[in-house]
Amino acid sequence: MSKQQIGVVGMAVMGRNLALNIESRGYTVSVFNRSRDKTEEVIAENPGKKLVPYYTVKEFVESLETPRRILLMVKAGAGTDAAID
Repeated sequence: MSKQQIGVVGMAVMGRNLALNIESRGYTVSVFNRSRDKTEEVIAENPGKKLVPYYTVKEFVESLETPRRILLMVKAGAGTDAAID
């Protein structure tokens, strides 16, 4: 399987729309959210889009070509700390 050029962490409103915007420019985007249901919701609501879901940080990171480009779109506070750790 080929690797994606960019990944987005955080599938709330901002992360979801950013991933879709990038996808609309012709890129296939790796997406990850710490809660699996949010990632599945984004995929279900956007059939046919080049969004590739990942459910572990390890798989998400390994899905990206190097140098890795990761956009963190997570709310400040515990979510940000968990994403960085």
